[in-house]
Amino acid sequence: MEGYPVFTNILVALDGTEISQLALVQAVDQARIWNAKIQAIYTAETPQFNSLPIDQTYGMDTTFEMNRVIEKAEESEGAEVLKKAKNFCADKGIPLITHMKYGDTGSEIISLAEQEKSDLIVIGSHSKSSIDRLLSGSVSVFVVTHSKVTTMVVR
Repeated sequence: MEGYPVFTNILVALDGTEISQLALVQAVDQARIWNAKIQAIYTAETPQFNSLPIDQTYGMDTTFEMNRVIEKAEESEGAEVLKKAKNFCADKGIPLITHMKYGDTGSEIISLAEQEKSDLIVIGSHSKSSIDRLLSGSVSVFVVTHSKVTTMVVR
């Protein structure tokens, strides 16, 4: 297979959506083809509510408290997503190494891929409108544009 890529260390980005589950299925398929290991990343986005007025309805007096509540919810969701992914892979006979990261999703994916020497990133692409992409950006486009690692985008 000279001239063809051989993947040995696959990183799949998960966010709990159906499309990220499809990315995991593709990562498992690639792991079988290449006899590669798989790692999964879930990124808990760091809330950026520093100057919003606080509604006392929920008993939070500061944006710090609100940010912490959001972070805890993200951590809980991420742990559940990674647990389900690990079980899915175990059912397929594929071990999965999981990583929970905090911060900007695209940057964290690229950073972990470099740190772990991944040679393939598998990521889902959500069908966002032009306005949504303008306002929140596209993680898959960011990763494809900025990563030096081969990236498979799943739709």
